[in-house]
Amino acid sequence: MAANLNGRTIAFLAAPEGTEQIELTDPWSAVEKAGAAPRLVSTASGRIQGFNHLDKGDTFPVDSTVDQVGATEFTGLVLPGGVANPDFLRTHESAVAFVKAFFDAAKPVAAICHAPWTLIEAGAVRERQLTSFPSLATDIRNAGGDWVDERVVICANGPNTLITSRKPDDLPAFDEAILEEFAR
Repeated sequence: MAANLNGRTIAFLAAPEGTEQIELTDPWSAVEKAGAAPRLVSTASGRIQGFNHLDKGDTFPVDSTVDQVGATEFTGLVLPGGVANPDFLRTHESAVAFVKAFFDAAKPVAAICHAPWTLIEAGAVRERQLTSFPSLATDIRNAGGDWVDERVVICANGPNTLITSRKPDDLPAFDEAILEEFAR
Protein backbone atom coordinates (compact mmCIF):
# COMPACT_ATOMS: atom_id res chain seq x y z
CA MET A 1 0.00 0.00 0.00
CA ALA A 2 1.33 3.43 -0.94
CA ALA A 3 2.03 5.97 1.80
CA ASN A 4 -0.63 8.62 2.28
CA LEU A 5 0.82 11.94 3.36
CA ASN A 6 -2.27 14.07 2.71
CA GLY A 7 -2.31 17.14 4.92
CA ARG A 8 1.35 16.85 5.92
CA THR A 9 4.02 19.43 5.26
CA ILE A 10 7.64 18.37 4.83
CA ALA A 11 10.56 20.80 5.14
CA PHE A 12 13.53 20.47 2.79
CA LEU A 13 16.50 22.46 4.07
CA ALA A 14 19.06 23.64 1.51
CA ALA A 15 21.77 26.27 1.34
CA PRO A 16 21.65 28.97 -1.33
CA GLU A 17 24.23 27.00 -3.36
CA GLY A 18 25.66 23.51 -3.43
CA THR A 19 22.68 21.19 -3.05
CA GLU A 20 22.93 17.95 -5.04
CA GLN A 21 19.89 18.50 -7.24
CA ILE A 22 18.68 14.90 -7.52
CA GLU A 23 18.85 14.55 -3.71
CA LEU A 24 16.42 17.46 -3.48
CA THR A 25 14.12 16.76 -6.43
CA ASP A 26 13.70 13.00 -6.10
CA PRO A 27 12.50 12.93 -2.44
CA TRP A 28 10.51 16.14 -3.11
CA SER A 29 8.65 14.40 -5.93
CA ALA A 30 8.08 11.31 -3.80
CA VAL A 31 6.48 13.21 -0.90
CA GLU A 32 4.48 15.37 -3.29
CA LYS A 33 3.10 12.29 -5.11
CA ALA A 34 2.15 10.84 -1.71
CA GLY A 35 0.03 13.93 -1.01
CA ALA A 36 2.35 16.00 1.19
CA ALA A 37 3.22 19.64 0.69
CA PRO A 38 7.01 19.95 0.40
CA ARG A 39 8.44 23.34 1.38
CA LEU A 40 11.93 24.59 0.55
CA VAL A 41 13.58 26.28 3.52
CA SER A 42 16.93 28.03 3.21
CA THR A 43 19.11 30.55 5.00
CA ALA A 44 18.17 33.31 2.55
CA SER A 45 15.09 34.16 0.52
CA GLY A 46 15.02 34.03 -3.28
CA ARG A 47 16.21 30.93 -5.11
CA ILE A 48 18.74 28.19 -4.40
CA GLN A 49 21.16 26.85 -7.00
CA GLY A 50 21.10 23.10 -7.50
CA PHE A 51 24.13 21.17 -8.70
CA ASN A 52 24.62 17.98 -10.66
CA HIS A 53 27.79 16.98 -8.85
CA LEU A 54 30.09 19.91 -9.77
CA ASP A 55 28.00 21.38 -12.60
CA LYS A 56 25.30 23.98 -12.02
CA GLY A 57 21.80 22.60 -12.39
CA ASP A 58 18.43 24.28 -11.97
CA THR A 59 17.37 26.93 -9.49
CA PHE A 60 14.49 26.47 -7.06
CA PRO A 61 12.33 29.05 -5.25
CA VAL A 62 12.69 29.28 -1.49
CA ASP A 63 9.38 29.11 0.38
CA SER A 64 10.73 30.30 3.75
CA THR A 65 13.94 31.04 5.57
CA VAL A 66 15.08 29.27 8.73
CA ASP A 67 14.33 32.47 10.63
CA GLN A 68 10.70 32.54 9.44
CA VAL A 69 9.56 29.00 10.30
CA GLY A 70 10.02 26.36 12.97
CA ALA A 71 9.90 22.60 13.33
CA THR A 72 6.39 22.71 14.78
CA GLU A 73 5.05 23.75 11.35
CA PHE A 74 6.25 20.54 9.67
CA THR A 75 5.69 16.79 9.87
CA GLY A 76 9.36 16.08 9.15
CA LEU A 77 12.61 17.31 7.65
CA VAL A 78 14.66 16.20 4.64
CA LEU A 79 18.31 17.22 4.34
CA PRO A 80 19.63 16.77 0.79
CA GLY A 81 23.35 16.38 0.32
CA GLY A 82 25.98 17.70 -2.00
CA VAL A 83 29.33 18.58 -0.44
CA ALA A 84 28.86 22.37 -0.29
CA ASN A 85 25.25 22.33 0.96
CA PRO A 86 25.74 20.75 4.42
CA ASP A 87 29.18 22.33 4.75
CA PHE A 88 27.52 25.76 4.48
CA LEU A 89 24.52 24.83 6.66
CA ARG A 90 26.67 23.55 9.52
CA THR A 91 28.33 26.97 9.77
CA HIS A 92 25.00 28.84 9.86
CA GLU A 93 23.75 29.05 13.46
CA SER A 94 20.06 29.46 12.51
CA ALA A 95 20.19 26.48 10.14
CA VAL A 96 21.74 24.27 12.82
CA ALA A 97 19.11 25.46 15.33
CA PHE A 98 16.36 24.68 12.79
CA VAL A 99 17.65 21.11 12.42
CA LYS A 100 18.09 20.65 16.19
CA ALA A 101 14.49 21.79 16.73
CA PHE A 102 13.22 18.72 14.83
CA PHE A 103 15.08 16.46 17.26
CA ASP A 104 13.84 18.48 20.24
CA ALA A 105 10.26 18.14 18.92
CA ALA A 106 10.72 14.37 18.26
CA LYS A 107 9.95 14.78 14.55
CA PRO A 108 11.47 12.51 11.89
CA VAL A 109 14.57 13.69 10.04
CA ALA A 110 16.00 12.24 6.83
CA ALA A 111 19.51 12.98 5.53
CA ILE A 112 21.38 11.72 2.48
CA CYS A 113 24.97 11.78 1.27
CA HIS A 114 26.98 14.56 2.99
CA ALA A 115 23.93 15.94 4.89
CA PRO A 116 24.94 14.24 8.17
CA TRP A 117 27.58 16.98 8.56
CA THR A 118 24.71 19.25 9.56
CA LEU A 119 23.40 16.56 11.94
CA ILE A 120 26.83 16.37 13.59
CA GLU A 121 26.84 20.12 14.14
CA ALA A 122 23.34 19.89 15.65
CA GLY A 123 24.60 17.27 18.12
CA ALA A 124 22.19 14.68 16.73
CA VAL A 125 24.33 11.62 15.92
CA ARG A 126 25.64 10.51 19.33
CA GLU A 127 24.62 6.91 20.09
CA ARG A 128 22.73 6.66 16.81
CA GLN A 129 23.37 4.36 13.86
CA LEU A 130 23.50 6.06 10.48
CA THR A 131 25.03 6.01 7.06
CA SER A 132 26.28 8.69 4.71
CA PHE A 133 28.64 9.20 1.84
CA PRO A 134 31.65 7.08 2.92
CA SER A 135 33.97 10.06 3.39
CA LEU A 136 31.94 11.13 6.46
CA ALA A 137 32.41 7.84 8.34
CA THR A 138 35.22 9.17 10.55
CA ASP A 139 33.36 12.43 11.26
CA ILE A 140 30.27 10.49 12.34
CA ARG A 141 32.28 8.12 14.54
CA ASN A 142 34.17 11.05 16.11
CA ALA A 143 30.78 12.62 16.94
CA GLY A 144 29.70 9.45 18.75
CA GLY A 145 27.64 7.88 15.97
CA ASP A 146 27.79 4.33 14.66
CA TRP A 147 28.49 4.58 10.90
CA VAL A 148 27.47 1.64 8.71
CA ASP A 149 27.73 1.14 4.96
CA GLU A 150 24.13 0.42 3.97
CA ARG A 151 21.72 1.87 1.39
CA VAL A 152 19.41 3.23 4.05
CA VAL A 153 19.49 3.17 7.85
CA ILE A 154 16.42 3.80 10.00
CA CYS A 155 17.40 4.59 13.58
CA ALA A 156 14.73 5.03 16.24
CA ASN A 157 17.29 5.20 19.07
CA GLY A 158 16.61 8.70 20.31
CA PRO A 159 13.82 11.23 20.55
CA ASN A 160 12.86 10.80 16.90
CA THR A 161 13.43 8.57 13.92
CA LEU A 162 16.51 9.36 11.85
CA ILE A 163 16.67 8.05 8.29
CA THR A 164 19.98 8.23 6.46
CA SER A 165 21.25 7.13 3.07
CA ARG A 166 24.58 7.13 1.25
CA LYS A 167 24.22 8.58 -2.25
CA PRO A 168 21.95 9.22 -5.24
CA ASP A 169 22.01 5.53 -6.27
CA ASP A 170 20.21 4.80 -2.99
CA LEU A 171 17.35 7.25 -3.58
CA PRO A 172 14.66 4.59 -4.24
CA ALA A 173 15.28 3.00 -0.82
CA PHE A 174 15.62 6.44 0.84
CA ASP A 175 12.34 7.67 -0.68
CA GLU A 176 10.50 4.53 0.41
CA ALA A 177 11.81 4.87 3.98
CA ILE A 178 10.91 8.55 4.31
CA LEU A 179 7.42 8.03 2.94
CA GLU A 180 6.78 5.23 5.42
CA GLU A 181 8.09 7.27 8.35
CA PHE A 182 6.35 10.53 7.41
CA ALA A 183 3.04 8.62 7.08
CA ARG A 184 3.18 7.48 10.76
